[in-house]
This record gives sequence, structure tokens and C-alpha cells, in this order.
Amino acid sequence: MLVVEDNELNLKLFCDLLRAHGHDVLPLRDGRDVVAQALEFRPDLVITDIHLPHVSGLDLIISLKRDPRLAPVPIMAVTAYAGKGDEDRIRGAGAQAYVSKPISVLRFIEQVNALL
Repeated sequence: MLVVEDNELNLKLFCDLLRAHGHDVLPLRDGRDVVAQALEFRPDLVITDIHLPHVSGLDLIISLKRDPRLAPVPIMAVTAYAGKGDEDRIRGAGAQAYVSKPISVLRFIEQVNALL
């Protein structure tokens, strides 16, 4: 799994949870190299924050879905700033799941399992 999160504590939490459930994880702190990293790592799921430095999570989702080699990979968006219409925009860009922060550990893992 590819996890894109700029907050160190959240990145560690997400990666620790995923590893505890038997998943291989590649953590990234910003979205600039996500497409190249994803092509090399070949994740079975991408989990991305929406508010990232340099490249927004929304733009990242669009870029991943535009690449035919990565388009089939499910994406779970995670964000602390859930405004009206955000979920629709994020799902419209190509994310299959949407989880708001602070996350519920149980909900996070349920969403991951539902996408695999």
C-alpha cells in the first residue's frame, strides 16, 4: 500500500496499523513523486491525505486515475477538513473511499479491507 500523508504522526499511525494487519507499506510525505513511486511499488491500494504540500490530494487522485497502469488501483482519501461537497468532489476525482480525521481505527481498517 502507498500512504501519502504529510503529518508525521498520522503517517506513522496509518503505516503501523496497516503493517499490523499484514500489509506492505510505502510511506510518502508529499505527492510530487506519487505516480513514479506507485509505478515502481505497484500498490494494491493508495491512501492519501487531501491537504498536502506541493500537490493537493485531489490532483494526486486525478493523476493516478489518468495513468492506465494505475487507474485500477483503489484510492482511499483521508482528510481533516471535510467541507460541504468535499466528499462528492473527492469521489468524483476517482477515490473509492473517504474517511475523515480524526480517524476511527476500526473504520479505517474496515475501509481498507473493503477496498481490497
